[in-house]
Amino acid sequence: MSKTELNPRVLTISGRILGGLEVVFLAVIAIATLIASVQEMFAMAGRGEVALADLLLLFIYLEVLSMVAVYLDSGALPVRIPLYIAMVALARHIILDMKEMTEWGIASSAFAVLILAVAVLVVRFGHVRFPYPSLNRSGRQGEGND
Repeated sequence: MSKTELNPRVLTISGRILGGLEVVFLAVIAIATLIASVQEMFAMAGRGEVALADLLLLFIYLEVLSMVAVYLDSGALPVRIPLYIAMVALARHIILDMKEMTEWGIASSAFAVLILAVAVLVVRFGHVRFPYPSLNRSGRQGEGND
């Protein structure tokens, strides 16, 4: 069975198309996150109070925006950012739904946060112990994926 090589021109064009789609989708994610943030701020202003759950939701939006920014800069998604988002989302879930949750529900959500925190530590340890260089999209030396 022989391997056929793809036309370099086809690879270049398809790479440009996929890169353009990537930027479009990242822009949509960023714009949608900004809209959701503004909506949440208007909701807080309408209620005349700011609750801890509101602040945690704004932190989630901030982390999503930082994830988009890191991805645009480096072309790679650090594993830690989604882990942070998940931890904040679980904390928000516990805070909002604590009255309706059973003891097992609270314990399992807290345990999930602990597992995510351990995962962050493992990823961070691996990055420090076994670093590897990477280049960002502009060709500069970056931190690497973690």
